[in-house]
Amino acid sequence: MIVSAGAVVGDGVVHRPGWLSIRDGTIDDVGSGAPPSTPDLEFPSGTVVPGFVDQHVHGGGGASYTDGDPDQVRAAAAFHRGHGTTTTVTSTVSASPDELAGIVARLAPLVRDGVSAGIHLEGPWIAHARCGAHAPDRLRAPDLAEIDRLLEIADGTIVMVTIAPELPGALDAVDRLVAAGVRVAVGHTDATYAQTRAALDRGARVATHLFNAMAPLGHREPGPVLALTEDPRVVVELIGDGVHLHPALVADVQRTVGSARTSLVTDAMVAAGMADGDYVLGSLDVYVSDGVARLRSNDAIAGSTATMDALFVRTVAGLVAEPDPMTSDDALLAASAMCSTTPAHVLGRSDIGLLTVGRRADLVVLDEELQVQHVTGLDTNTASSATAEGSAS
Repeated sequence: MIVSAGAVVGDGVVHRPGWLSIRDGTIDDVGSGAPPSTPDLEFPSGTVVPGFVDQHVHGGGGASYTDGDPDQVRAAAAFHRGHGTTTTVTSTVSASPDELAGIVARLAPLVRDGVSAGIHLEGPWIAHARCGAHAPDRLRAPDLAEIDRLLEIADGTIVMVTIAPELPGALDAVDRLVAAGVRVAVGHTDATYAQTRAALDRGARVATHLFNAMAPLGHREPGPVLALTEDPRVVVELIGDGVHLHPALVADVQRTVGSARTSLVTDAMVAAGMADGDYVLGSLDVYVSDGVARLRSNDAIAGSTATMDALFVRTVAGLVAEPDPMTSDDALLAASAMCSTTPAHVLGRSDIGLLTVGRRADLVVLDEELQVQHVTGLDTNTASSATAEGSAS
């Protein structure tokens, strides 16, 4: 199959116009100019980008990932797929030991079935002082016996765990998780610079939503922010929805650490794509007003209502704006890296995240306003196609 478009965002280059040749679900050629044969799908005003990869998301479209209900997980994954996310991680929230074991047991088959790219345990091993939208009574210090129990239940389906490195036993937990092939993320933390560095030296490699729910950068005690951004081994998550972070800060982090070390994440909860109103995140009551989710108990921000296509549009706009503007093509390349290539790398996936020969044909077509026009991809194993079709020749 040949797909042609006004632009194809490749590996370090934007082909204008561009085309892809796809055989048996795999890209076997990419190029600029006229395609080698009559296209099967044409998007003359469209821009083709890799399918988005969301490494931190709790639900959306009125459905939740957090309790592991299979119908809810499938519905939320389908909702996000319609917004260009062809690969989604199922992120949990803090729960009691037995609750968490049950959630993992329900999510693991969905990973094996290809609905999810893996489980992300966000909590319960996080700091009370930086718990955000996590139930304080579910938080605790890491326990190796509990970790071993969860790893056994998951049987390889846990891909990431967020930990506050200042907690008792946290560094031993990092060792155990890293040895099991799990990506360890530093987040929801009041850690000092030195404590954060210790976790990185033991193998932590991700910053869970940098700046949010962590000690701020200080001039005498720089805390986790400096430790995470200065270490070239670390990928930092940013919730680029315009609520959690100022757009200028998102652009500054991208310039400072680079797109190869920055993952845009939605941190979306059940209310993504839904109307304002009352919702639940884990065991906590949430209300959404003007698209912003907050806890009923204390007005803390409770995840987002964003989708990855919206983050992509916002990021491109921010990168081409003053005071240090990128070209439109450079902004497309940077946003594509942060929404697809870098998170795919975090997940250890070399089959997705780039439109290059040999990669899976996970692709999203955006219209002239960078709105999703067409999605053709595989959410790990399951074929999906969504939204308006291009013109078939």
